Amino acid sequence: MAENRRARTGHTAAKTAAPRSSSRRGPEDAARAACESLESLIRHPAEGVSAVRRIDDGWCVVVDVLEVPRIPDTTSLLASYEVQIDERGELKEYSRVRRYRRGSADE
Repeated sequence: MAENRRARTGHTAAKTAAPRSSSRRGPEDAARAACESLESLIRHPAEGVSAVRRIDDGWCVVVDVLEVPRIPDTTSLLASYEVQIDERGELKEYSRVRRYRRGSADE
């Protein structure tokens, strides 16, 4: 029955997106590489990524990190780090650009 539906709609298991070339990294790969590199250097867990942008020779990723966990959680201190990686996902540089309390709103 499912095969009949596929035959009518033209969908088959063979139709999948082509895999990405390892020499061209996308924003998802860049964000993952930036988080992993930063976590291993500063020994704080990444909370998420708030920005990814293409630069001349790689990617610039803004990673949000939990620096000081507190109770209640809304008083924990987080920081945003700007991480630059090259096309292969290797770390070029990083710097902390902001430190803030989890419960605070952006101004």
